[in-house]
Amino acid sequence: MPVRAEHDRPQLARLLARDPVLHAYQLGDLDDFFWPYTSWFRRDDQVALLYHGTDTPVLIAHADPAGLPVLSALLADLAPLLPARLYAHLSPGLSTGPFDVERERPHLRMALTAPGLLDRVTPAGQPLTVADLPELTALYAQAYPGNWFDARMLDTGHYVGVRDGGELEAVAGVHVYSPAYRVAALGNVTTHPRARGRGLAAAAVAAVCRGLAAHVDHVTLNVSADNVAARRLYARLGFTDAAEFTECWLRPRP
Repeated sequence: MPVRAEHDRPQLARLLARDPVLHAYQLGDLDDFFWPYTSWFRRDDQVALLYHGTDTPVLIAHADPAGLPVLSALLADLAPLLPARLYAHLSPGLSTGPFDVERERPHLRMALTAPGLLDRVTPAGQPLTVADLPELTALYAQAYPGNWFDARMLDTGHYVGVRDGGELEAVAGVHVYSPAYRVAALGNVTTHPRARGRGLAAAAVAAVCRGLAAHVDHVTLNVSADNVAARRLYARLGFTDAAEFTECWLRPRP
């Protein structure tokens, strides 16, 4: 079966739901909130997503070991159709033969598998809205420059800010949230440098996770493999390593 553009959301959902943690971001992008910014490609039972809702398109291609040969063939067929430069999230072992690969960074997908550990942390923070956007943007510029943040995500109601003396000191939110497909991915978690070491990020993450519990079955996140402090934080809150992947830049070869 050759590569083809896929527009059938129920069919994509069936394929991706075989591993909802590995494919959490893709499942979330099936939601109406993100669907208009996506292009989907399929070969047999493997799926690749090109997300073009950011300045730089993002290619997401994940598979378990058994699916890697088909997904590698899918990427080879896609190479001539892709933008001249794009960011990518790729499963280990996936062939990148048709691409020049730059600035590879190992990452982990973590999943909330022991939610009872959240009870050890007192949640804190108040929901953030569009009215908080200027202050939130300023915090990210100070504490998390270069992060991926879509201001539309504030409309989900799952961004929480912790204030001290009226100043926004910590925040936790989501990259993906889909009650329709029962998945969420935490993102944009940070603390102002002056307030670090006080557990504010953990309290904000706990608040977000509790708010998500009634709406999704799977809470996930991505973290750089070398970010030991963040991995320890999430482990204390009940997250465990679920999958490895690489973030990198790709250039399809002529």
